[in-house]
Amino acid sequence: MTGPILFINPNSSRRVTDGMAEALAPLAPAWAPGFECLRLEDGPPTIATDLHVAEAAVGLARLVRERPDAAAYVVACFSDPGLEVMRSLTDRPVLGFQQAGVMAALARADQFGIISLGPASKARHRLRLRQAGVMSRFVGSVDLGGVSAEDVGHDADTFDKSCAAGQGLVALGADVVVLGCAGFAPQRRRIEEAIGVPVIDPVIAAAGLALAACL
Repeated sequence: MTGPILFINPNSSRRVTDGMAEALAPLAPAWAPGFECLRLEDGPPTIATDLHVAEAAVGLARLVRERPDAAAYVVACFSDPGLEVMRSLTDRPVLGFQQAGVMAALARADQFGIISLGPASKARHRLRLRQAGVMSRFVGSVDLGGVSAEDVGHDADTFDKSCAAGQGLVALGADVVVLGCAGFAPQRRRIEEAIGVPVIDPVIAAAGLALAACL
């Protein structure tokens, strides 16, 4: 496997995609072909509904077929849309943000919580967690009321809400908090400083797993 590791953002936000690329830049020397961050230009600004998830799966599957040169594929959305169908189309590693973020959290502490963008995403996350068999270590999720993927990385008011959500999860017993969107990447360190427990950015968690699979 010698091609780039593709991070595919299923929403259309250039700002979120660029933020993801910035977060990955320090890891780039570990893989000579590099990380390549793409977005689905015909996708919604934020993956917010079950219909968005289903539509994203089609676009992600298309990219797997169009980019057979990739060493690995990363679904850059915390709902992990299209993960199974992508794996059916390639023998290369296909990783999802939720799976990677949760596994990284479980490697750090006993109990974890998730900060979600909105209430609709919480049900999708719980389904994945049940499938993974980790519900006994999940304290819960706190949503931010339906904010956008761009807002969580750049809006001051949303940053304050994210910190409050993280503090709420710590009060519920979380020893580590997982950020439920790629858009959080520019704020991970500040949120961690504010809430006082490890905070997992799924961008970096997925990059680590992808590197481990490719090296």
